[in-house]
Amino acid sequence: MVAVELRPEQPAASAGASLDIENVSHAFDLDGSVLRVLDSVSLNVEPGEFVALLGPSGCGKSTLLRLIAGLEPPRAGQLRENGQPITGPHPSRVVVFQDPTLFPWRTVWNNVALGPEAQGSLKQQRERVDATIDLVGLSQFAKAYPHQLSGGMAQRVALARALVNDPEILILDEPLGKLDSLTRLTMQSEIVSLWRSKGFTSILVTHDVEEALFLATRVVIFSERPARIKADFRVDLPYPRHRGDPRLAELRRESLALLGLAASW
Repeated sequence: MVAVELRPEQPAASAGASLDIENVSHAFDLDGSVLRVLDSVSLNVEPGEFVALLGPSGCGKSTLLRLIAGLEPPRAGQLRENGQPITGPHPSRVVVFQDPTLFPWRTVWNNVALGPEAQGSLKQQRERVDATIDLVGLSQFAKAYPHQLSGGMAQRVALARALVNDPEILILDEPLGKLDSLTRLTMQSEIVSLWRSKGFTSILVTHDVEEALFLATRVVIFSERPARIKADFRVDLPYPRHRGDPRLAELRRESLALLGLAASW
């Protein structure tokens, strides 16, 4: 058997979509005034990349995720998935939010089954629901209700609910922000494992610099609102990554400097 050397920054096989963001600007109308949140943002993401977005709180990162998801159109510019304009939500793009937003009256299994159920394909997809719950390590809790789960387990259910739809782009809006530090570290490793095994394209918003560097193949740093791209660089480290890696510490220092926090390091 001939050994094939994989590029360290890519998952083993890519099932993800490309994403092109071209000169996107956006604003909100607030009490008769215009609040500009994005200013001529351009970004090209290759299939299977894991891109983390960093920037000051309120600069427009989550707004950009909403535009990528198709939840609203940009004021200017265009977004395309696999070369096709994004004009609204689509099952190929799935969002995981900071709050799991599980239905409390539904079991883990039934929460994960929401997508196939809505598409009228649950009868044919039951084994897929089972397999996805197993993928996130919750087979023993398939009949449990959300109030019986820890925070980390609930977020795993949210991930499974997204992954059962086999998304080409997984959009992560601070999905670990409310977890305790130990659970957060565990979930970071699990997200990397899921991304590497499934091959989807992933776009992550986080305020945690180390989390961005630990997870992503590429980090994009935004300015204050209205957000412009200040830096866009590849994380030149193979997986699995180690938090004590000197290169990781170097990238953390450089990233904090770009965020105006050099004095804190």
